[in-house]
Formats: sequence, C-alpha cells, structure tokens
Amino acid sequence: MQKLKMIAMGCGTLALALGAGHFMQSRQAAVPVAQDGGTSQLAGQSGDIMGTRQSGAVQLSSITLTAASPELPATAPTPDVLPQPPAIREAALNDASATTVADALPTEEPAPSLSCDYTLRADVAPGAMVALSLDAPCAPGERFTMHHNGMMFTQVTDDGGHASMLVPALARNASFIAAFSNGDGAVANAEVESLDIYQRVAVQWQGETGVQLHALEFGADYGGEGHVWSGAARDVAAAAGGDLGFLTRLGDAGQPDALMAEVYTFPSQLAGRDGDIALQVEAEVTDVNCNTDIETQALQMQAGGALKVQDVVLMMPECDAVGDFLVLKNLLNDLTIARN
Repeated sequence: MQKLKMIAMGCGTLALALGAGHFMQSRQAAVPVAQDGGTSQLAGQSGDIMGTRQSGAVQLSSITLTAASPELPATAPTPDVLPQPPAIREAALNDASATTVADALPTEEPAPSLSCDYTLRADVAPGAMVALSLDAPCAPGERFTMHHNGMMFTQVTDDGGHASMLVPALARNASFIAAFSNGDGAVANAEVESLDIYQRVAVQWQGETGVQLHALEFGADYGGEGHVWSGAARDVAAAAGGDLGFLTRLGDAGQPDALMAEVYTFPSQLAGRDGDIALQVEAEVTDVNCNTDIETQALQMQAGGALKVQDVVLMMPECDAVGDFLVLKNLLNDLTIARN
C-alpha cells in the first residue's frame, strides 16, 4: 500500500512537470505582436506593454518607450557674435557699395623682375682708342672674351656685372663683341676716324707663354729711353707730341688659360723726326712653358687699312734654360717713320 502511494505520487509529480513544460513551450511559441487593441497591462522596467489575452495567447498592440532622454537647459547659452568688418557689413547692404569696397582693397604688387639684357657701349677716345663699357647684370664675376677684328682677349665682370676697358682700334669701322661661355653677349660699333694717323702692331697668345712685344724707337737700346714694352709701356698721352709711341696690354692674366694681347701704337702722321722703329717678339723661358710648344699670333696694320696676320708655333728649350729669352725674328716688320 505504501509502495502504491509512492508510485502514485511519482506519477503525479511527473504529470505536473510535463504539464508545466508544455505550458512554457506553448507560451513561448505563441507571443505574436497583435495589430488590434487590448486591455491587459504588463509592467516592465524599460517601458509599459499593453496586451489582451485571446484564446490563451498574449498579443501586443503598442509599445511606449520610457527610456530617459537628456533634457536641454531652460536657457541654452548663446555664443557671442563677432562683429563683422566694416567692409563686409557695408558690402552686404548694397551691391554697388560692395563693388566700391572691393575695388578699394589693396592689390598684390607684381614681383620686380631683373633685366638680363647684355649691353656694350663703345665711345671713341684720343689716340684712336675705344672706351668700352659692358653691363651684364645677370653675369656678375663672369669671364668673357672680347673680340675685335681678329684680336681676342679675356676679361671678367665685377660683382655688379660691369666691365670697362680702353682698347686700341684695329679698323676704322670698329666692331666689338663681348662673348660669354653660355652663348650670351653684346655687340657695339664705333667709327674711329683718327686711326689713319697711327701705325699699330699686335701680338696675342693664350696662357702663360712668356711672350712679350718690344719696340726700340729710333735706335734705342734695351732699357733705354726709347725701349717700349710691358715694363715701360707709357700711355696714350705720350703720343700727343708725335715722337713717342705707347703699348697697351689687354686681358686678365689672373684667369686660367687667359687670352692675352699687347698692342704697340705710334703716331706716324704726327712724327717730327725721321727714323726706324725696330719691332721684336720675345718669349722668356719659364718653369711653366719650358720643354713645351707655345703658339703666338702677330697682327700688323698695312697701308689702306688691311691687317696682316702671321702665326708661329715655337718649341721652348729644356727647363735648364729657365730665365733665357728666345727672339722670334721676322714675325713683325719694322716701322719706317718720315718727318711730317
């Protein structure tokens, strides 16, 4: 009897458990959201849910969210409004005034441009000389070559791109060309009418050749009063009396492999005496040119304005002959001067 009672209680408990499981399963499966209204109310933490039981199923009809939202303060702070510039406020009032104000605003100044024009000026000077003035603002401290009627010499502009020099004219219609290594340059011309009363010879070379031009006037000896060379060159004023000549050295010897020239001038049409002027070209043997070949060129004005040109290549002696001089004979013709 006791055993039957325990069995009956176990079966009852099992039946209750099965029934509860079936109810929970059925309740979870039948909770569709309803589209129509109801009267039952279920309370939740996050909101109020309204629903109606129909045939054992709960159908939801509406959801009202009650989650807390931030509340704005009664009076929100208002940022300060910056004052507008007078030009902007005035422009906003009237289109015409806007145009006027805009026109009154400062405009950007154009950047200054540096002129890179190369200019060469040639002015006739006493003694059939030409004063040259070169301006090359874009070539400060630059080396250039001056060309004139076959004669060439090297010069350098200063820090401002300027160079000036006094050059003996070798032609009545004298043309001068300043040429830079980048292809830029300038040209100038001069009419040298006084050239007809002078006789001129020139010698030119490149580098440290030791070449020198010597003129021995009217039988003068070396080192005498009438010996004209780079060590006793005189200047153009010496020719004013008609009895003395002068020598002009051209080129910047401080430049490497510079083109150099020496020009001797005598006022033959002003001479007050007769005689000859011996012309010699010499080359001093130095540590730089010994045992090498040097080249030189002689230019001599002829009657009628023609220019005689003669080139010479000279083999210098061994270096044990440093300090000696070689005389280049027959490179120039002596000058014969007649009294006027």
